[in-house]
Amino acid sequence: MRVLVTGATGFVGNEVVAALLARGHQVRALVRPGSERKIKAAAVELAWGDVLDKAAVAQAGQGCDALIHLVGIIREFPRRGITFERLHVQATMNAVDAARDAGVRRYLQMSALGARPVPADPYHTTNFRADEYVRASGLTYTIFRPSVIYGPQDQSINLFARQLRACPIFPVMGGGFYQMQPVPVTTVAHAFALALELPQTENCTYEVGGPEPLTFNEIIDTLAEVLGRKVYKVHLPVWPVRLTAWLFGRFAWFPLTYGQIRMLLEGNTCDPTAFYQDFGLEPVSFRGGLDRYLG
Repeated sequence: MRVLVTGATGFVGNEVVAALLARGHQVRALVRPGSERKIKAAAVELAWGDVLDKAAVAQAGQGCDALIHLVGIIREFPRRGITFERLHVQATMNAVDAARDAGVRRYLQMSALGARPVPADPYHTTNFRADEYVRASGLTYTIFRPSVIYGPQDQSINLFARQLRACPIFPVMGGGFYQMQPVPVTTVAHAFALALELPQTENCTYEVGGPEPLTFNEIIDTLAEVLGRKVYKVHLPVWPVRLTAWLFGRFAWFPLTYGQIRMLLEGNTCDPTAFYQDFGLEPVSFRGGLDRYLG
């Protein structure tokens, strides 16, 4: 297939492009001028434009058999026009409309675990609204809702690794018993590529996670073990962290927003049985996944 990929320059996008090429697909990437250097693979056709430019997305979709939409953000910067409403809802609407108008046969959507209607954080509600637009589009779709995705160049686990390398004292908000289910980026990328070939994945929504839920304490302990480092976790009261994030979360230099703290404490786990069964993929433990690139 000739596949249009939005978000191809990102951490997950580069892995998805590699997985597509490995399975013999032709890849066209929608990129903004200047960002093309972030694409690691050479055999990629470039289509110039922004996912928020409906005409550019429509032009890029011409002649494609499938469209994979990976664009998303984890925090907003409204003064720069970076909002959940624009990058989740409007961008998805543009991608879906382009696929439908171009006669694209297959549509794959990157969403988020926990996506749901209100009451919820805007990150989750906008992903949910985007998913609903996909479902109502009439396209043959597959929606992926992953937990934390990790691997080389990720912006979460690698941040923790840098902290542990720099200092054995690691701050943990609250008791650290909130859970996540980290999944390797290679697992997610392979699933996107396989979805184009597996009829049983059509018109399905998959919750995607690693084989076991892990508390935040367990994640940090496992990471320290793989790095061969000692770690001394210092548990911080939740309320001052929340207050600080409420005051400073709108600034790019501050690492957390109030919404991110709320989602972290809520946890992010699922039952990924259907995902692994339908795609024929082997679950990779968090320790095993870390060993592949950090061990």
